[in-house]
Amino acid sequence: MNGSIDRRALLVRGAGIGALALLGTAPVALLAQEAQEWPALAALAERYVTQRKVANMIIAIGQGQQPPQMIERGTLSFTSRVPVASDSLYRIYSMTKPVTGMAAAMLLDDGRIALDQPVADVLPAFTQMQVQKQPDGAVTPDNLEPATRQLTMRHLLTHTGGLGYSIVQQGPLADLYRQKGLVPALVSRVQGPDNFTGTPTSSLERFADDLATVPLVYQPGERWSYGVGLDLIGRVIEVVTGTPFDHFLQERIFDPCGMADTGFQVPASDVARLTDNYLIVGETLLPIDLAASSIYLDPPPFPFGGAGLVSTPHDYDRFLQMIVGGGAIDGRRVMTEAAVRLATADLLPDTLVPGGEFGGGAAGYGAGGMVGRGAQAGLFGWSGAAGTIGFVHLPSATRLSLYTQFMPGQAYGLQEELLRVVAGNLGLPAR
Repeated sequence: MNGSIDRRALLVRGAGIGALALLGTAPVALLAQEAQEWPALAALAERYVTQRKVANMIIAIGQGQQPPQMIERGTLSFTSRVPVASDSLYRIYSMTKPVTGMAAAMLLDDGRIALDQPVADVLPAFTQMQVQKQPDGAVTPDNLEPATRQLTMRHLLTHTGGLGYSIVQQGPLADLYRQKGLVPALVSRVQGPDNFTGTPTSSLERFADDLATVPLVYQPGERWSYGVGLDLIGRVIEVVTGTPFDHFLQERIFDPCGMADTGFQVPASDVARLTDNYLIVGETLLPIDLAASSIYLDPPPFPFGGAGLVSTPHDYDRFLQMIVGGGAIDGRRVMTEAAVRLATADLLPDTLVPGGEFGGGAAGYGAGGMVGRGAQAGLFGWSGAAGTIGFVHLPSATRLSLYTQFMPGQAYGLQEELLRVVAGNLGLPAR
């Protein structure tokens, strides 16, 4: 792999908050259309697959507690003859963040942690953090100063703590993250001069301990900056509960929601359902993680709470269905309505300096996902580095998600196009 990935592109900043906001003005009856009444969505998937921009695409759309309508096109890979289906396995990368955010919301709702509680209460190594004076500058004493406030749980959930990201930072700090194994996800067995390289450290405990020794990019609470906060929340969860983070997700979210195929590793018995992942280089798609030899077949060094999950369209739709159900699905309560409201609310701190990402306007940020403000309130979701996206619109109990596999995920502007198509199909004005 070569080249670096632009920070704003990584965020897929426009995916959802502009076009998906139009769903909020649509009558519920329109949003409840059958899949066969969404010809533009089917045409979108057909076009991308026919033009070989992607090997496959699945779009899931549903409302309330009704089963989703699935639009399925293509095969597991460019060389496969096996068509994708709702149980095909996809690397969802940062769509993991809302899952971790919901897990944290459970503990917030239980009173076991608090939004503005210092992280150091649970992880003492974060008591005295240093901050770079010049972001992404030298990691030397002359470019460091003490943090002016404590890093809090709110900061971790909303990317406002100043924690870095090896896929975002540049120069010495990015190098230090990779040297210490502070890697946010598994991508490929192939190492190259790219931001997605590096060997992860051996455990979530060590990840947290080593992270505490690395300076922050910004002062806590002052800027929205994509980072490893959701990964660190995973460590907070396991310390507070005494349960390994991945076990907590399994017991509290995956099993109750009926997400049988979601996890941090793909069992060998399921490799026949795993898609291939591709890297776009120019106009060529190069395989970077083939199913038969996927890095996801190995046990992960630790559960990446920010970008580590593999899931299926069926399973992730179940997660979204639970959210639009106010924490319940199929008559079973997974989390309280209050916890869902908290996770999907705008949780950005009031200490943000003017300007910067999510500093104002229509977009806010909740527990691991973007939220809408004002007339767009009720939107919640996030996208993944390999082209996936998942959102809910709570006022209409609508859920929408898309699955494919290519990196970088913003290369085609697919997420934005998807949402423009939905808005257009509803007869809403373009923006």
